[in-house]
Amino acid sequence: MSTNSSSAGHDVHAPSAGKKVSTLALLVGLPLLIVVGLVGYYKAQSSGEAASSMSDEAIAARLQKVGSVSLGEANRAPRTGEAVFNAQCGTCHTAGLLGAPKFGDKAAWAPRIGAGYEALLQSALKGKNNMTPQGGGAFSDYEVGRALVYMANAGGAKFDEPKAPEAAK
Repeated sequence: MSTNSSSAGHDVHAPSAGKKVSTLALLVGLPLLIVVGLVGYYKAQSSGEAASSMSDEAIAARLQKVGSVSLGEANRAPRTGEAVFNAQCGTCHTAGLLGAPKFGDKAAWAPRIGAGYEALLQSALKGKNNMTPQGGGAFSDYEVGRALVYMANAGGAKFDEPKAPEAAK
């Protein structure tokens, strides 16, 4: 039989008591030191040590908006009737394309003016015959009304300028 050369009751792979204590101290002590350091740092921040070095303007600059979203031109001044006519309506109404009454042609505008402002406005807003709604433009109803008055008055009408939406409310 072979004899076992290792002594009974002694495990060669088990750590010594000193290693156990130092490992336990490291596992508990290191996180504890980190937590104490962070608490001290945040207390210094909240007490104003770091904030006192920043001016109100510097703080406001750090807190400003990063960007903004703007959908359309909600805050611009309404366009005049002539400006809308030149931007959108003039393409067809200057040359009389697709049966559009020419700008200033009293004979072509007379039957349309006879229908009244409201009927003409609805045709301009919703479209009629070959004309798409608003002539394909993206203007407010008020701006389309102003363009209509500009064109119709050049064709012999005596329509009053429509009231601004703020005045109507």
